Amino acid sequence: MDAIVLLRDDHKTVEKLFKRFEKTEDEDLAERRSIADEVIEELTVHAWIEEKVFYPAAREAAPDTTDHILESIEEHHAVVWMLSELKDMDPADERFKAKMSVLMENVRHHVEEEEKEWFPDVRKAMGRNRLAEIGEQLEAEKGRAPRDPLAVPSAASK
Repeated sequence: MDAIVLLRDDHKTVEKLFKRFEKTEDEDLAERRSIADEVIEELTVHAWIEEKVFYPAAREAAPDTTDHILESIEEHHAVVWMLSELKDMDPADERFKAKMSVLMENVRHHVEEEEKEWFPDVRKAMGRNRLAEIGEQLEAEKGRAPRDPLAVPSAASK
């Protein structure tokens, strides 16, 4: 699968989870916890594969995207930090919903920048065959990626 298609599919999966969360009522604590746990796993894996496989390949193929990639890594750091806090937070905590809202805003901003501002440049620079090759690497790395945000080096090392 094309690397950018795979990453966009991940973005869509997370957006669907966000929409489900936004539809919950304040008394739906178990549902909020369940959705948050899915979001934590999806975003942890996604950040891992992007930083380990896609960003280095994108930076090499399209050096003009370097500033965008560096900003994306910092955005990942902030997101993974929020995920690590949400991981053990009680959904009854008055800050749980607010933290999820801030997370959703950050992720939506990140996704919009990636998809509109620099994925097109990477697509042009890499071409179909290289994107398919990177997509295979991303899929393989998903199986090895941590599911716990505290295991993501960008969160632990900064």
